[in-house]
Amino acid sequence: MKGLNFTAVDFETANGFRGSPCAIGLVRVRDGAEVESYYSAMRPPEGFDRFDPHNVAIHGITADAVAQSPRFGELFGEIQGFIGEDVLVAHNAGFDIEVFEAALEVSGLDSPGLSCLCSVRLSRANYQLASHALPKAAAEAGYQLTQHHYALDDARASAAVVCDIAARRNVGTTHRLFQESGIAARTMESWQGPRARESRATRQVRGMAHLFDARLPAPQPRHMPDLMRWQDEGKNLPPSSVADPAHPLFAQQLTFTGNLAIPRAEAKELVAALGAATASRVTAGTTLLVVGDGFEAWELREPEQSFPLRSSKAREALRRQRDGQRLRLIAEEEFRAMLGSHWPLSAAAEAVADPKPEAGTDPEAQEPTLRLNAPG
Repeated sequence: MKGLNFTAVDFETANGFRGSPCAIGLVRVRDGAEVESYYSAMRPPEGFDRFDPHNVAIHGITADAVAQSPRFGELFGEIQGFIGEDVLVAHNAGFDIEVFEAALEVSGLDSPGLSCLCSVRLSRANYQLASHALPKAAAEAGYQLTQHHYALDDARASAAVVCDIAARRNVGTTHRLFQESGIAARTMESWQGPRARESRATRQVRGMAHLFDARLPAPQPRHMPDLMRWQDEGKNLPPSSVADPAHPLFAQQLTFTGNLAIPRAEAKELVAALGAATASRVTAGTTLLVVGDGFEAWELREPEQSFPLRSSKAREALRRQRDGQRLRLIAEEEFRAMLGSHWPLSAAAEAVADPKPEAGTDPEAQEPTLRLNAPG
């Protein structure tokens, strides 16, 4: 396939923050064939390097396994040199380009403005499959993915999908192949030095960085935020009958969209204890939509000037606003402020101010206490 040139990439991360890469696999493709590969384990950027047991269970990489490895920032020059001028390909390009973006931001490094094309979207546009997850798409392409979540094997599988579809369509160049399937590249902004305005993923974790910092006492695994996966809605509990009517959330009806620093089920427990009702969708009774994913208050006040609010709940809330419903969109920061002392991560935040364990104690046993001020 003359002209089918790209570099496939796959990352594994230590925790729920995108800027915590712990392994990378790269596969260079020239004229539709692999010509070179690169793999490295790494320590995530300092301060974002706690290994969440949930992630370890997926990829098997532990903090001890990478303890002697260089950090992402130390490896990036080598990684960039391997990529060169290539366009990247990944099976979920949004994730991998955001790993580069967030890891560069928290490492204080310049951005070369990488671009990434998505092989899962290419699979959906060309294969008739019940699932387009990487093992299924790779199998359709004739590649048996035997080490899923080993970054180099996943990168090879993504490359195989692209090469197979190019051969089926008899399309030689990478950009033409994706263009004919209506797929544009995800491109990361270029910047030099500390970025003037960080990405939403990085802004979101700044307020809960203590959870991701391996130098600080470890929270219990259930309190580690999972910022990359679909949130479990949890139960919509009845408002507490003994809640304080003066609390700003009393008698409100809340719906949640996007990832917060705490699980959505816990957020629903908190507001129910304060006299609020919750729903799993935006309705005529909704008064507050809490928007996670790192959105800031100004972006919700001026949605036409910010990154598009893509969730169906946000779009429905904006439609209802235009139709006259008294409904506000609030960011996680404002939601935290409304909860005040009821926000359950306050004890963990105190650990940042004085992270040293008492003399004679086991540092691993000094867990921040993250208790919910809710019934049960």
